[in-house]
Amino acid sequence: MRLTLTVNGAEALIEVAPHSTLLNVLRDELVLTGTKEGCDEGECGACTVLVDGEAVDACLLVALSVDGAEIETVEGLTSEEGTLSALQEAFITAGGVQCGFCTPGLLMTLTALLRENPSPSNDEIREAISGNICRCTGYAQIIEAVGSVARQENGR
Repeated sequence: MRLTLTVNGAEALIEVAPHSTLLNVLRDELVLTGTKEGCDEGECGACTVLVDGEAVDACLLVALSVDGAEIETVEGLTSEEGTLSALQEAFITAGGVQCGFCTPGLLMTLTALLRENPSPSNDEIREAISGNICRCTGYAQIIEAVGSVARQENGR
């Protein structure tokens, strides 16, 4: 079946099997491997992408259900010139990146949060990432990174 998506600003026309997930399409058909396959059950958040601006688990979405949607993946956070987003830079500075497996999903979840709420409290950040599992950082550095972006963007 034919699927039409806009992925990171570029239109994609793809032939997919009816049972293909958005995760499979992104990784296998479009070779956007930044989106990680973790639990395949929507529990870990490693596969989080934005669909029409909303953070979703790509492993749970049948690809055909998002026909015509705008998809953003972690690859889309970096500018065409290769400049990292403020959030990506903050993750590096704060040490919010360790093994890196969970990082793409966390970045996408937190990108959605910051677009919706440019000044989230630490509790709001914790709630936003409650669907993302990280085994390395202990989350403190991730919360610090988001806070620094919020302060920087709000001139504090």
